[in-house]
Amino acid sequence: MCLKLNFITFQFFISISRHLTLDENSIKYERQQEEMVKKQIEARGVTDPKVLSAMRKVPRHLFVSEALRDQAYGDFPLPIGEQQTISQPYIVAEMTQALQPGEDDRVLEIGTGSGYQAAILAEIVFRVYTIERIRSLFVKSRKLFDKLHYHNIVTKYSDGTSGWAEEGPFDGIIVTAGAPEIPNLLVSQLAVGGRMVIPVGDRYSQNLVKLYKDEHGIHKTNLGGCRFVKLVGEYGWRES
Repeated sequence: MCLKLNFITFQFFISISRHLTLDENSIKYERQQEEMVKKQIEARGVTDPKVLSAMRKVPRHLFVSEALRDQAYGDFPLPIGEQQTISQPYIVAEMTQALQPGEDDRVLEIGTGSGYQAAILAEIVFRVYTIERIRSLFVKSRKLFDKLHYHNIVTKYSDGTSGWAEEGPFDGIIVTAGAPEIPNLLVSQLAVGGRMVIPVGDRYSQNLVKLYKDEHGIHKTNLGGCRFVKLVGEYGWRES
């Protein structure tokens, strides 16, 4: 009886210890996340309350490897494998705000990557359609979306530079890799009144460009310099 009680007591303390560790980690990440929003995002001029709310809600640390979780809320991009990265938090917020997402919008994302940008959008819009060309990232992000109950994210394993014509037109299109030029196929899938945000430039640096489509045509605004991985595909950079 004594041995049995000791074993049960041991198991009880192990269980309590695990829960305390989880709670401590949760509090730590919540604190880091709030600091990220205040010091990196609000301080740089992002004001859209929908965007700020989403940045406070989505657990960024779950979108990176376990080894990098303590760096997840830092002011920099992080590697996610396959020579790809999760963008700096501010860039994610800036691009999301520039897209002007609304609660009834249907948004196309080119380049799922870690899935973080899609999750931010999913907190705001009606539905997100996201395309990833690298199978391992496609599979991993889909599993994470399901785990976090993002049922309004639709995924596709394909060349994103061709878009997703059968689901268009879209109220917004966001491209998370640098293109040599704006793919006309993507512009054609933008609804009248729709917006697109895309990095455009050479292989090493780009300008973040916002497009607005109305009945008179396409209007472009340069939002400033940025640096993204290459947009690889038939209507982007060729794979080296």
